[in-house]
Amino acid sequence: MTIVRFAPSPTGYLHIGNARTALFNALFALKTGGQFVLRLDDTDTARSTQEFADTILSDIAWLRIQVDRQEKQSARMARYDGVRDELKAKGLLYACYETAEELDYKRKRQMALGKPPVYDRTGLNLTDEERKELEAEGRKPHWRFKLTGKRVEWDDLCKGAQTIDTASQSDPVLIREDGSYLYTLPSIIDDIDFGITHVIRGEDHVSNTGTQIEIFEALGASAPNWGHHNLLIAADGSALSKREGSLSLKALREEGTQPMAVASVATLVGTSMAIAPRGSLAELTEDFDLSKVSSGPARFEPKQIADFSAQMVHALEPADVADTLTNLGIPTTVQADLWLAVRKNCDAPQDAKTWWDMLNADAVTSDLESDDVAYITLAMTHLPEGDISSETWGDWTGALKAETGRKGKALFMPLRKALTGQERGPEMGPIIVLLGREKLLDRLQKAAD
Repeated sequence: MTIVRFAPSPTGYLHIGNARTALFNALFALKTGGQFVLRLDDTDTARSTQEFADTILSDIAWLRIQVDRQEKQSARMARYDGVRDELKAKGLLYACYETAEELDYKRKRQMALGKPPVYDRTGLNLTDEERKELEAEGRKPHWRFKLTGKRVEWDDLCKGAQTIDTASQSDPVLIREDGSYLYTLPSIIDDIDFGITHVIRGEDHVSNTGTQIEIFEALGASAPNWGHHNLLIAADGSALSKREGSLSLKALREEGTQPMAVASVATLVGTSMAIAPRGSLAELTEDFDLSKVSSGPARFEPKQIADFSAQMVHALEPADVADTLTNLGIPTTVQADLWLAVRKNCDAPQDAKTWWDMLNADAVTSDLESDDVAYITLAMTHLPEGDISSETWGDWTGALKAETGRKGKALFMPLRKALTGQERGPEMGPIIVLLGREKLLDRLQKAAD
């Protein structure tokens, strides 16, 4: 069975770039009948928070991604420690005592001599006596994994055949001086233990793949299949950051953005798949193919999400927005009529509150032209008798057209401004039904005064 994973760190809010990776994994699982594992990489205790973790869970649910298994790395530290000790016993994890400044100096020195800035394995060659002397100085070691230095090859699901020579890379640091783990080792242990068959992630991880495959092999495990997709970038070409609140999924969610608008853009931009709003993840899955991912970066325009979301909002039925309208304080007795009247003028369900407030205002500012005041006075006398209905607007304006010869904007605009205070908005037929006869006449009188 195919098993994929999405492994965010709860150190900030997810942005659309993170959503791209999560969705690629979720869609691949759907396409292959597999499972989706959500793993919170929360070993960075200084920056990880419960608030960020809770928000990630809300974001994933909002995107309609089904989570088959949920894990937290902070609950698995004993397992990581056991593998750490195993690698040390095999001589594959060795202590290094250089400071960050010393390592930087070494790199610059190597580059000045025309050599690649690869770690020289000073730590590996230290004697026991030298280690004791360094520790007596108060130095604490960081720990590196000893690479074999070989050609590592894999067939990437997005990029095709890939080759990395680990002899050209530094032995990776797996454990910091304070004993905390970097991303690599816990992630590999988790992938082995959870049976991850495919790792689908951003192309910024391609260079890490060779060393990670070597660690899988050192632990007696087969590496998963790999897929490295292109990255979303901002419209100005800059990288996306999960700490930029304006691009966060949380902000989009709270603004009333439709989740499938986000999912459609996050998935389809930067691919050969048609960029159009899709109604569900199942619909997205029909076209989804990692081989259709482009080789270059995918430029992300927020307007695409806004446009797709607005299209989806315009098609929502009253039942789809009932909870939102109730939370906005709009009575259930009028929700259906209100929503059907104003939805084409809402970019988000929350926008219905603006129109509800307009309908319930004591007065609106009409700003009529002087020659329209007499027209509004005349309009009051031509308002059909009885309750306001769906036919009233047509009958009323028809009578005014016959009486005055006005048509088009000159016929409709003064009435719209007098009744709503707006030059643009929903169709007036349903609006005057919601206003009712008494309020309608009151607003016409105030506009005429």
